[in-house]
Amino acid sequence: MDRVIFHCDCNSFYASVELLAHPELRARPVAVCGDPESRHGIILAKNEPAKAFGVKTAETIWQARRKCPDLILLPAHHEKYRAYSKKINAIYERFTDLVEPFGIDESWLDVTGTLHLFGGDPVALADQIRDTVRGELGLTVSVGVSFNKIFAKLGSDYKKPDATTRITRENFRDLVWPLPVTDLLFVGRAAARVMEQHGIRTIGQLARFDRDALIVLLGKAGGQLWTYANGLDHSPVAPAGQYTPPKSVGNGLTFPHNLTTREEVRHGLALLCDEVAARLRRHHLKAGTVQVTIRDPAFKDICRQRPLDTPAYTARELARAAVDLVEHCWRAGAPIRALTVTAHNLIPEEETAEQLGLFDPQGPLRRDRVEQLEKTMDAIRDKFGPHALTTASLAPFRKKQYTEDDHVPF
Repeated sequence: MDRVIFHCDCNSFYASVELLAHPELRARPVAVCGDPESRHGIILAKNEPAKAFGVKTAETIWQARRKCPDLILLPAHHEKYRAYSKKINAIYERFTDLVEPFGIDESWLDVTGTLHLFGGDPVALADQIRDTVRGELGLTVSVGVSFNKIFAKLGSDYKKPDATTRITRENFRDLVWPLPVTDLLFVGRAAARVMEQHGIRTIGQLARFDRDALIVLLGKAGGQLWTYANGLDHSPVAPAGQYTPPKSVGNGLTFPHNLTTREEVRHGLALLCDEVAARLRRHHLKAGTVQVTIRDPAFKDICRQRPLDTPAYTARELARAAVDLVEHCWRAGAPIRALTVTAHNLIPEEETAEQLGLFDPQGPLRRDRVEQLEKTMDAIRDKFGPHALTTASLAPFRKKQYTEDDHVPF
């Protein structure tokens, strides 16, 4: 018997929450944006009238206003979004105890075991959930209904806003396979470029491509994407409230002024790595790979990554790798608007035992001392606040009060 999986996606979530306090603006083009004074002047969300003008998420305010001169801009209130996210998931939990959030505005629900309690019709139940969220919170949700998580996600994207789309074993080749391969979950720009070079532009072309050849082209991820495209995903929906370790941990900053010197870049990376390392320790995870994204004033990104010699969760080791990455792809003096550091290939800390080196047998002991020092800093910050303690070299830069990018979702 097939599972019945829903993917519920709140429509224009940030903008919809803001418009609850401004109902008079619903018919006008509205966007939520970051703070232009802190150079966070990008579009974070937009309502349907703004979408009609071609306004896109992550573009700059001036780009959006060239398309829509009458665009109304509202500031972001992230605490409010988190509060509404909890309320929405609480509604979902009335229908099943298998509710797995996927970001702040999306969740998977497995209703296989509870569907009979609500009449047995998956589409009718999806519509009931949409009606409940709209009636109690004033927000709309699009729901994908399918037999696995990947196709349910495609279903919620298929028709918006405020719609239900069912993808079955009988119709998925007609509905899913014609879609661009970039619509498939976890197909990034780099993978899409490689696939396009080999004639793969749609999900159907991916599904029909030789699986072993895909693994040669994309590694293990190639086989996984082939599985997704063919409707063979069997990943479970996690129970509501169950801790799910993150797949990656990252932090991004748009700086008040462009960074142009090596010292500024090193300190910017150190600030980011300090936060990423603290989050890794909070999850008891170590990073196997470090990735750095450099954004210039023209919003052009350069992304590089490298594996660590030993999995790590200290700011010192992450920063060392991040600086090395930047030194190899950045020309000194070229302006940097924003930096992002992301830890990938995460491993539970208890699974990262290290062998003593032949030429540096004290290396693991020194690393252990650094880990204990940074854990002590964590404890002090937990008690007295996140800015209660920092390294001496970063103190002057923290005073500048750099603000995390609103648009970087980690």
